[in-house]
Amino acid sequence: ELEPKPVQIHLIVKEALKLIKASLPATIEIRHDINSDSLVLADPTQIHQVLMNLLTNAGHARRESGGILHISLSDVTLDRNFASRYPEIRPGDYIKLTVSDTGHGIPREMQDRIFDPFFTTKQEGEGTGMGLAVVHGIVRSCNGIITLYSEPGEGATFTVFLPVSGTGGQQESTGLPDIPGGTGHILIVDDEPDILNISKEMLTLLGYRVTPASDGEEALALFKEDPQGFDLLLTDMTMPRMTGDRLAEEVLAIRPHLPVVISTGYSEKLSEAKIAALGLRGLIMKPVIFRELAVMLHDILAQNPNQ
Repeated sequence: ELEPKPVQIHLIVKEALKLIKASLPATIEIRHDINSDSLVLADPTQIHQVLMNLLTNAGHARRESGGILHISLSDVTLDRNFASRYPEIRPGDYIKLTVSDTGHGIPREMQDRIFDPFFTTKQEGEGTGMGLAVVHGIVRSCNGIITLYSEPGEGATFTVFLPVSGTGGQQESTGLPDIPGGTGHILIVDDEPDILNISKEMLTLLGYRVTPASDGEEALALFKEDPQGFDLLLTDMTMPRMTGDRLAEEVLAIRPHLPVVISTGYSEKLSEAKIAALGLRGLIMKPVIFRELAVMLHDILAQNPNQ
């Protein structure tokens, strides 16, 4: 079931970039230019899917010979002249998302079919041809458009325009009465500063005391200073130097009954056996839907008031 809500696209972009870096060869240079913190009314999981599809395709175009993958995000105002060329949209304020590569490009005769279901330029076994068709459908469902510009031998550029939502940035955390608050001291860990800061702000608004850490080693040091001072550990999975599951092992070796929640975009890295072995109390998939996280934390801490 889809849950359209005001979402900050730049946070999802940064999370998607973090995930894609782990799967691309070192010969591909990733450049980004993020200049918007505007909100879009959309389902955050679907926006993440759009980004991962576009980034994966761009990376695939330069997988063998290397090159540059560039992603940008900016605010634009589309006038009537522009909108007249695309009957699906209206003039107004939009977020412009661009993903480009320096690959081999897409032949002109294929460009009109690139968003058709099951059409693909990949070899057999490398894809179903549904990726860009799904992207196109998601963008259209958000009242946006996606365009392609490509010249043979000069790479390809996909541009997504999504209408800006007029809802204020704190609406999601303060305007939804069904989001439960709570009390307790949470140690939160993420190596993305923006994600760490907004998570801290949101959880503080709900009544929690929050201590942030920018990586696993910092979090472990903070925990060792006062092992009984925290009520829950909320950690990202994919971090340099110390991953979330290793941090969980270290912390639970010191205090076995501390509730631990891991947020991850890599579901395959945490099997059910691994989750059981670690003794995790929760696993939440990225991009994190704040309501789901708030409910999970409330329920866990309500069951463990003295832990």
